[in-house]
Amino acid sequence: MIDRPPRPPRAGTALALGGAVAIGAMTAIQARVNGQLGVRLDNGVLAGWVSFAVGLVLLSVPVLLRGSGRAALGRVWRGVRSGGVPWWMLLGGACGALTVSTQGLVAGVLGVALFTVGVVAGQTLHGLLLDRVGFGPAGVVAITPGRLIGGLCALVAVGFSLGGDVLSRAPLWMLVLPFLTGAGIAFQSAVNGRLGQRLASPLGATYISFLGGVVVLSASVAVSLLVRGAPHPLPTAFPGDLWLYLGGLLGAAYILLGVVIVARTGVLLMGLGAVLGQLVVSVLIDLFWPPAAGPAPWQVIGMVLAAGLSVLVALPWPRRRRESGSVERGGAV
Repeated sequence: MIDRPPRPPRAGTALALGGAVAIGAMTAIQARVNGQLGVRLDNGVLAGWVSFAVGLVLLSVPVLLRGSGRAALGRVWRGVRSGGVPWWMLLGGACGALTVSTQGLVAGVLGVALFTVGVVAGQTLHGLLLDRVGFGPAGVVAITPGRLIGGLCALVAVGFSLGGDVLSRAPLWMLVLPFLTGAGIAFQSAVNGRLGQRLASPLGATYISFLGGVVVLSASVAVSLLVRGAPHPLPTAFPGDLWLYLGGLLGAAYILLGVVIVARTGVLLMGLGAVLGQLVVSVLIDLFWPPAAGPAPWQVIGMVLAAGLSVLVALPWPRRRRESGSVERGGAV
């Protein structure tokens, strides 16, 4: 067997960043899918439950049929009982439940682009904080000038999104919920990454996240149906369009990918890469499928440029340093 040389650190970072962009693209598509399902069901929380339930069923196949998957679940049970897996490592699913519920409540009305920039603000601010305190699996990541400027550029994208008459066309709570969702996504990435390291199984950590999300959403749906009631008899309320149920598949794919790459990139850089993918794809979705209260074209252009710049300046660009007559390379982040 031929030993392959280790992948260069920058190549690994670039590959991980590409994965983060893919996460953002899948998140944008999931947001519109779950948003439309929420509109059709007239219940965003129920739409979120459907998304998580589909993802849990799909993940159950490889986890429960493979010995490594069952072993990972056994490590969770033993870890919780012994204290080796602290309870807060199991909260990723609760944050995911907030994400899909907000998609169902908001994205179908605001559009994916405007929903995304609200998420950007929450992800950026909390990604900086979680990296600084070392909460994520990458440990303490310093707030360098590049990362700080990247975060500020992401917030500029939010400023563009709120210009014009968006605030007059959308209620305030619809704009606050995506911000809270972004904070939850940053926390979910860190928690799931830590759990994946502890279990030595990204797939096992993803399954636990979905299981927790289904539990939280089941309770939320029960409360929602008791308070609001079902708009139609439940067996006939679910639409027959199969594409409306793809949110769970997309969620399972990007959460698993996030568990794998967050240890490489840190919470903030993964979030910024995801922002870039989200904005580009969400703009395309909104152009071909205009929402009821989305931003104007000039706002969309400003959002994409600012978000793209936020990723570029936060990247760990190589720098040259002369020391004893030699040239060395080091990461800027």
